[in-house]
Amino acid sequence: MAKAFHPGFVSANDLATGRVIYRTAEGRWVQAPEQAEFITDAGAAAARLSAAEAEGHIAVGPYLAPARPGLRGPEPAHFRETFRASGPSAPARVSWGADHA
Repeated sequence: MAKAFHPGFVSANDLATGRVIYRTAEGRWVQAPEQAEFITDAGAAAARLSAAEAEGHIAVGPYLAPARPGLRGPEPAHFRETFRASGPSAPARVSWGADHA
């Protein structure tokens, strides 16, 4: 049985910084989810994901994240995406020291 389609936006992590990024309708990557393209069609979602996956030099692990229309643009529809959009949950640099293997 086919998986049900849910509207959303393409989300990934920036290869250089690790930050969460979102794909716009123009194919740019941005850090603000409200600037992302809100995708409501399964065929369009597959095409956008394919294009995002071809940009492995920019984005890591692109996927269609559940979203809903918001006042300023699309917004995350699941706690996981809201948490990811809020930024890193760990310090930017972690020093393990010489003893860490």
